[in-house]
Amino acid sequence: MPVRLIDSLATTEPLAEIFSDDSFLQAMLDFEVALARAEARAGIVPKTAEEAIRRAARAEYFDASRIVHEAFRAGTPGIPVVKALTARVARSNPRAARFVHWGATSQDVADTAFILLLKRAQPILTADWLRLKRALRHISNTHKNTVALGRTLMQAALPITFGLKAAGWLGALGRSQARMETAFSQALVLQFGGATGTLAALGDQGLRVGRDMARELGLGYPDAPWHTHRDRLGALVAAAGVLTASLGKMARDISLLMQNEVAEVAERAEEERGGSSTMPQKQNPIASALTLAAANRVPGLVAAFLFGMVQEHERGVGGWQAEGATVSSIIQSTGLAIQSMAEAAEGLRVDARQMRKAIDRTRGGIFAEKASLLLSSKLGRERAQRIVKEAVRQAKTKQCRLREVLAAMPEAMKVLDKQILRDLEAPTKYLGVADELRKRLLSPPEEKT
Repeated sequence: MPVRLIDSLATTEPLAEIFSDDSFLQAMLDFEVALARAEARAGIVPKTAEEAIRRAARAEYFDASRIVHEAFRAGTPGIPVVKALTARVARSNPRAARFVHWGATSQDVADTAFILLLKRAQPILTADWLRLKRALRHISNTHKNTVALGRTLMQAALPITFGLKAAGWLGALGRSQARMETAFSQALVLQFGGATGTLAALGDQGLRVGRDMARELGLGYPDAPWHTHRDRLGALVAAAGVLTASLGKMARDISLLMQNEVAEVAERAEEERGGSSTMPQKQNPIASALTLAAANRVPGLVAAFLFGMVQEHERGVGGWQAEGATVSSIIQSTGLAIQSMAEAAEGLRVDARQMRKAIDRTRGGIFAEKASLLLSSKLGRERAQRIVKEAVRQAKTKQCRLREVLAAMPEAMKVLDKQILRDLEAPTKYLGVADELRKRLLSPPEEKT
């Protein structure tokens, strides 16, 4: 299914297909087939009924637009789907039609169908995450010695390495992805409880049928139905929110570094990707823009889901009905952000010379901390900071280097010598344990001590 124009900046083609009408409809029909098979094995419905239901349960046999219309009237998609399937089965086997949806409730079919869509979406997100992980590891290793200007509160700060910056992105994303995987593993469970979650219509065979259905559909089997207990899905959407925000942080950094006056990195320039409709000279950060759009959109959706978790008794009014569109939007936005950042990282151009120029443009001012520490050992903290603040002021006024001002200050030269001044503004000599931290971020948790 092609992406709708209105959703063109909010999803990807594979995810749009997964959450399409036909896909959701087929997932609901798959639930009904699994139910019939499990009940036939348990002797609850005739084998002939299971066969008739299975033959009829194909999405192309049904009018999805009509089901959409009827779902609006029914307040759930489950009711019109069961109605349509029953009618289809009745054409070939009227007796079998009596056993469609036996012992289940409409929320069972809708919830489980949605879980089946999430199961299909997970490997797509994981595949793009692995692309992104490989690309960021490569960037970090390639630029482990590439010095760059650190920036705090959007101002020039101490030097870092670009390898450490990329590793920082990867570390946050790896933690977020791990939470996402855990949440998926807990959320991919069958919903099957019948009218009030007791499976009363199946007598003492409810658990047997439920376990069999879960195996049939490749889902986990929960301790009990979860009609109004949405904590598993809540954990999943919250994890998606954190992951998308982490991707947004990376996108923000890249888009800032792509500004013309900075020009330290650039997304890969491609035909019809990143250009302007009126300004041919522009190369816009499109992957970053799409990711930031997702990061702006998802928090509100997560909040909407969490608000709707407060549901009434054994079947909620309004909270459950709000979830489908909310969760599908969250997962699609998250998937778009992962794919976009994978593309950005795989094609990222890094300009090491421009990064070094940014450091040099500070005229040594970013090494004021280093100068203060060198002076403090002999002159004390307050006196050293007073000297360095004055040196920084003069360097800015005279537009000269910090070390040149210090060299002309007798009080400072009582402590410093020419060799110290030569090394003062060498960024590679003031990186601390940057590479050790970079390696820790890149190493799997089990390798850390």
